Amino acid sequence: MLKRTSGSKIRQPMDLPTGRRAGQVLSTLGQLARPRLLAMVLLTLVVAHVVAGDEWPRWGSVAQATFGSALLIVGAMALNQRLEGRSDGLMVRTAGRPLPAGLLSSRSVTLFGLTASLSGLFYLGVFVRFDALLVGVVSWLLYVWIYTPLKALTPWQTPVGAVAGAMPVLLGAAAAGHVASPIALSLFGIVFFWQFPHAMAIAWLYRGQLAEAQTKVASVVDPSGWLPAVVAVGGSLALLPVSLMPVWIGQAGWLYGLAALTLGLLYLAASFRFLWCRDEGRARQLLKASFLYLPVLAIALLATVRL
Repeated sequence: MLKRTSGSKIRQPMDLPTGRRAGQVLSTLGQLARPRLLAMVLLTLVVAHVVAGDEWPRWGSVAQATFGSALLIVGAMALNQRLEGRSDGLMVRTAGRPLPAGLLSSRSVTLFGLTASLSGLFYLGVFVRFDALLVGVVSWLLYVWIYTPLKALTPWQTPVGAVAGAMPVLLGAAAAGHVASPIALSLFGIVFFWQFPHAMAIAWLYRGQLAEAQTKVASVVDPSGWLPAVVAVGGSLALLPVSLMPVWIGQAGWLYGLAALTLGLLYLAASFRFLWCRDEGRARQLLKASFLYLPVLAIALLATVRL
């Protein structure tokens, strides 16, 4: 049962019996993790961890790096939702999240986010590597305290968010002791540029809601759609040569190169179609292409480097 406070877009949870309330909280906390996004992030992190070194890492090492990183990432996601609770309540696509829906209190989300974040950092520093701890701290600060506030201030939040979104790659590589390896930096570049068409498709599909929430994105700044479409094409164009870097540095074979070229051209074509006709149908096609591109490319890289 929920009640809405006067003038607020965040509904407040009503008092429930202790046992029922505890069960509801535990169940709802899992929603803060955003499972599909978390799975995509952890996939790139694991691939970076596995391919960064010269040989297969121990599976125990992969599991420890994944566990500690997952705690940190979930904590950062929770704090992001805490900071954006009121703007999330203004958008249909995010109004069902635990905080604006009144399923959790602001205090619960904050405590959960801080506990998960600190636990993740502690685990990375004690059980993984100090390098991973340092990269984790930078990633957390960039996502929670720089990118999140920038979303309400400037459309330049998109490239900052792309850096934050690619940092888990370096976190995975740091956990393997190879944070600056050429293959890790290549994968970082791939994830960085992949995000521009992906983000622009979302920005166009939800431009009305984003405008109501006063989020500064390209589709709000330029309602004609030219700016988000040009950004999408630019990102997919840059992605083509960057995605082939693992081949050029001699760490991936021609099968990966063929996959990267094919996926990249498809992604570029979807971006150009969006530029040519800036409607919701083309934006949705571009979004689907982005969801296809990254996991398939990551698996292809893993297969050709390590199998």
